Amino acid sequence: MSEGRGRPAVLLRAAGRGVVAGLAGVAVMTVGEKAEQALTHRPNSYVPARALRTALGGHPDDRYRSLAWNHAMHWGTGAVLGALRGVWAAVGLRGPRAHAAHAVVRLAFDQTVENATGAGAPPRTWPVREQAWDAAHKAVYSLATSLVAERLVAPELESRRGTTSH
Repeated sequence: MSEGRGRPAVLLRAAGRGVVAGLAGVAVMTVGEKAEQALTHRPNSYVPARALRTALGGHPDDRYRSLAWNHAMHWGTGAVLGALRGVWAAVGLRGPRAHAAHAVVRLAFDQTVENATGAGAPPRTWPVREQAWDAAHKAVYSLATSLVAERLVAPELESRRGTTSH
């Protein structure tokens, strides 16, 4: 770490670059989702819109279908979790293990918000095909986000402490 660039500044910059990576990941995921939906004729889900509206104090029912709120949740979540991925890249959490862990975080975040707000049901209650598509699209998001984050953020805060038994 160079002089004048303390740890908080490096982490903040990494988070900002991670936001860019997260938005790139959402773009890639969205292209994949739209291609998949064109082939499978699977409709859009408006659970993200309902979850966000509920989290912000609204009371949408199951007929609520706002594309704008869906996009706000979709892109907002991608940006926030991209910031996390940027920080991971700065501290040395990189490569395939980090990509996989980030996909799990993305899936867990979505399910936490959707189930905590009552807007969604646990994935184990979904049709298997829906579970597979959701996991695949979130894995694509995380891989794209990870690759961009690791390109934009150097591992300048990677520590060598704790590499042996404590």
